Amino acid sequence: MFVQRPFAAALRASARSAARQTRPSYAVNCHRGFVSSRNFLDAEKGSGKETAAEEAKEAVEEELSPIEKDLKELKGKLEKKEKELVEMKDLYVRSIADFRNLQETTKREIQKAKDFALQKFAKDLIESIDNFGHALSAVKEDSVKANDEIKQLYDGVKLTRDVFEKTLTRHGMKKIDPMDEEFDPNKHEATFQAPNEEKEPGTVFFVQQPGYELNGRVLRAAKVGIVKAKD
Repeated sequence: MFVQRPFAAALRASARSAARQTRPSYAVNCHRGFVSSRNFLDAEKGSGKETAAEEAKEAVEEELSPIEKDLKELKGKLEKKEKELVEMKDLYVRSIADFRNLQETTKREIQKAKDFALQKFAKDLIESIDNFGHALSAVKEDSVKANDEIKQLYDGVKLTRDVFEKTLTRHGMKKIDPMDEEFDPNKHEATFQAPNEEKEPGTVFFVQQPGYELNGRVLRAAKVGIVKAKD
């Protein structure tokens, strides 16, 4: 009996140790099973809500009369057409704006082409106008008064030059004759400077060759002499 008691105690201690080792594993497994069951129930519950909502919707649609169904269908089509109409209006407005911009751009390009063509033609005519001026300045005033034939020739050349200049003026060409004006480097070309007590420094007192501009653009700057500033 003395030997059996310690042995029995050892058996009981071993059994308690084995029970303690198996308890956590059993608890974990039970918890996992509980979580899985809960997730499954939640999923079933959500699926049930969606199914119920769909069934309710179908039930409402089934309860609609044929006329109400037609009205609902027509309402949907009307909303779709209204949306398409808004998109078409926006596209129409954009198309009009693009077309007007194209018109303005084309108009400007055509005008530039016309101005360039006339500008090239006008430059060629400037030399002819200069030649008329040289011919008139070559005739002395005494010769004009003394000889009727020379006077008629002089008047004819002068009249031709005037008509020439008027024709060019009607097409936007303007003569630059800056006598007694302030020197402008954009329109004038200074060929020399000289002192002049009667005029302010920087003033044009002599026009060697007149200039011309076409529609506000300088074709040829006027060659001038300007008053020199005092030292």
